[in-house]
Amino acid sequence: MSPRVFVLVPAAGRGLRFGSPQPKQYLPLAGAPVLVQTLRRLDDLGAHAIAVGLAPGDPYWPQLRLSLATPLVTFTGGAERALTVLNGLAALADQAAADDLVFVHDAARPCVRADDLRRLREVALDAPDGALLARPVADTVKRGGAQGEVVATVDRRDLWLAQTPQVFRFGQLHAALANAVAASALVTDEAAAIERLGGRPRLVAGSQDNIKITTPEDLVLAEIYLARQKSQQTDG
Repeated sequence: MSPRVFVLVPAAGRGLRFGSPQPKQYLPLAGAPVLVQTLRRLDDLGAHAIAVGLAPGDPYWPQLRLSLATPLVTFTGGAERALTVLNGLAALADQAAADDLVFVHDAARPCVRADDLRRLREVALDAPDGALLARPVADTVKRGGAQGEVVATVDRRDLWLAQTPQVFRFGQLHAALANAVAASALVTDEAAAIERLGGRPRLVAGSQDNIKITTPEDLVLAEIYLARQKSQQTDG
């Protein structure tokens, strides 16, 4: 029997780098909040449930108008991403089995393409250590020194920029994150937690427009990408 699919969206961050008093996941984008646009994309996975991690006392979530085919579960996020994802896994523990797939996706990546989600799922089904969307590094990479000087030019041939979703077996991800938290290890994404225990997640080439909204300029760019994707669907 094929494993079931669950989706986990950490949305408890305040987005301080964005510089807005309102968390960036609730800012308007192409007629709906960023988080709504993101959840609509993830709804296409046909998952068993989508779990959304919220900040304590989040006043914005109750105001959202959501109409999804996938059941939604909410839970309270933690102070760091790893803690939020662990809390999300706990919220799904009564539904998910150890071998089920968990897609973890950034709340502020609203432009992820359905084709990429499908390809990622296919790879993850046969990947013992999970898989993630990523992009090969195209620019020349420099390593800088303490005074802002170039120390070295880094060989980019094997370098990738990690995106989300990142997909792992439920039990494996829980064990890896729990281990990282217990060791006070800094892991900035789920793949890093798997790697700490010797895992080698698969890299799946994602689309360039699967950007993470971090700055106001990214929000403008995301609107352009969404409009272009809609146009491509219409033309097709």
